Amino acid sequence: MAPLICYEIVFPGEVAQAARGADWMLQVTNDAWFGDSGGPRQHLAQARVRAIEQGLPVARAANTGVSAMIDPYGRIRASLPLGVRGALDSPLPARAPRTVFARIGDAGALALLASAAALVLLLGGARRR
Repeated sequence: MAPLICYEIVFPGEVAQAARGADWMLQVTNDAWFGDSGGPRQHLAQARVRAIEQGLPVARAANTGVSAMIDPYGRIRASLPLGVRGALDSPLPARAPRTVFARIGDAGALALLASAAALVLLLGGARRR
């Protein structure tokens, strides 16, 4: 299990490091300071993205925000709405196969960016001739 406290789930690099060797992620968060704004929903959306990136389910416990069980494809399998007290009893979804992002992290995006830059330079040089 990869434990994530509050906003740690927002940072892909932190999550990738914590999730190495884990079969699921646990996010415990205090969303009270957001109030009834878009903040709790955005925080939940970020947890869904990290589930997809890592191919791992996320069990999310939020004191006043949205508590949820998220599968490794980012789908919410069970939830308690914003501001609702209760207990969420849901099976933990199985992990998905390890994703490319989980294996190589930002290196893939950097390689793609470098390739695109090299292509632009090559094509730019060819047009000047």
